[in-house]
Formats: sequence, C-alpha cells, structure tokens
Amino acid sequence: MKKISLRQWPAIWLLTAPALLSFGTAAQADATLDKIKQRGKISVGIDGASPPFGVLDPATGKTTGYQTELATDLAKRLGVQLETVPVTASTRVQFLQTGKVDLLIANIQWTQERNEILSFAPTPYDLIGGAAIVSKASGIKRWEDLRGKVACVSQGSNYAKPLAENYGAIVKGLRGIPESLLALKGGTCAASVHVQPTLHATLNGASASEWKDFQFASNVQLIPSPTVVWMRRGEADTQAFVDKAVKDWHVSGLLLASARKNGVPDTWIAARHERALKGEFDRAPVDFEVYKAAQDAIKSASQ
Repeated sequence: MKKISLRQWPAIWLLTAPALLSFGTAAQADATLDKIKQRGKISVGIDGASPPFGVLDPATGKTTGYQTELATDLAKRLGVQLETVPVTASTRVQFLQTGKVDLLIANIQWTQERNEILSFAPTPYDLIGGAAIVSKASGIKRWEDLRGKVACVSQGSNYAKPLAENYGAIVKGLRGIPESLLALKGGTCAASVHVQPTLHATLNGASASEWKDFQFASNVQLIPSPTVVWMRRGEADTQAFVDKAVKDWHVSGLLLASARKNGVPDTWIAARHERALKGEFDRAPVDFEVYKAAQDAIKSASQ
C-alpha cells in the first residue's frame, strides 16, 4: 500500500472535505425530524413582543397569537408537544444555528444574505414590507424625507440597507421593536421602522391612545418580501415537511382563518388561498419582479 506523505494531506483534504461536509449535512437533515419525535417536543422561535404576530405573556413567558397557532399545527402533524421560544431580530439566527430552536416562524422575510446561512420552506406564508412610525409634528410624509434623519430598526433588520442606501437615513439598530418605539417616543430617532402589520397594531390596538401624536410616514411599504419558515442549512427533510405544511395552510384556509382571527392583514393571504385551491403556489425567492409588482400596486393605491 502506497504511503501518503504529510505534504499530500492538504491537497487530499481539499478534495475530500466537501464530500465529508455534505455527508454531515445530509445526516443532520435525515436526523432532525427523528430527534424531534424522540424527545416528543418541537421548539419553534416566535416573535415574543410583536403583536399581532407574537404576543408574550410576561407572567408565564409563553407566547400566543398568529405564529404560535402555525407552530401548533406543525407540532400536531409530528405528534409532539410544542415549545415556543421568544426571539428577537438579534437572537433568532443564533438560536436556530445553535440548536436552541428547531425552526423559526418569526416574521422573517427572505433575503439573499439569510439564504446563504440558513435553509427555508420555499412556499411563503405571507408577503410583508416595512413601515415607519413618525411624530405627526415631524413633517415626514415620504420615505425620502428620512434623508439625514435617524431611523431606528431592530438589529439584523433587512430594512437597514434600503433605508441607508436608497433614502439616506442614518440607521440605528436596537434590540427589538419595544426599544425602537421607546427611542421614537424619547426623541432618539425620527422614525421607527419595522414590519407594517406590527406597527399598524401599535397605532390602532389597545395602546392606541398612547400613540395619538404619531402616524405612518407613508402608505408605501418598504421592500415587501416573502415571509418564510426557516430551518438550519441543509435540513432537507425538515424543509420538505414544513413546505408541505405551508401549502396545506394555504389550501385548507387555516392560514387565512388564523390571520383574520389575530388581526393580521389578509389581502395577500386571501388571494393565495384562491390560487392554492387551483394548485398554484408562490415560491421564494421567485423573480423579485413579482414583489416589485406588489410594491407598485401599493403605490398606485396610495395615490
């Protein structure tokens, strides 16, 4: 048998490493659902303080709302208990990658950057863009009016880049939405920029009286994008399982019913329910011209 010199090992590693890594990923993908069933529990990362998507009970630490209902359906399909773990924009990816949660149903839109480090179920369960809450006295009426002004976002938000590059805003990343809204009230930032439905609930929900001096800067949503369920990179079995579930949500009307029950805007979801009944589904990332068309439709409606 021919001996391999130490000098040859680096080259051999470069040739074999991809295969070894691929094998490891495949093994993880095959084992994930089995591990969930063996322990009798699935852990899902949920927005803890982002109504109407996630509502956190501070007394119990448990979550309720739209995302929890979707996670509950996944647990039922697997025949296991559900554990919801509150996450923020700054912790969610870390929690998933380190195994603290098995999935993320946390209102996270598809981006190329996230796609490079995580996997996702290709069928979106929503299409959501950003909105900005500003003081009525600020004079801010358009996204363009944020040029040179401080816009607060959650750390890791995909709104940071377009705010800075397209509108010249000075972006300030904070821990989450509560901190951002507090900074807005305190005058630390001129705008608080987050997903539109959550800010709509802020302005019109139970605490609406606290926000009577604030309003949306514009009815035009910032980069509306497909919202998907995320899992660890390469977990193909989990991906297929979740994607089938999301399609079932669209077909059965579960998604639409949950959205209406929890006050989630349902125009896009209702249209996708009708398409699903015909066997037609969106795929993320589809050609982003589809989402540009959605943005143009919103602009036209606001004019």
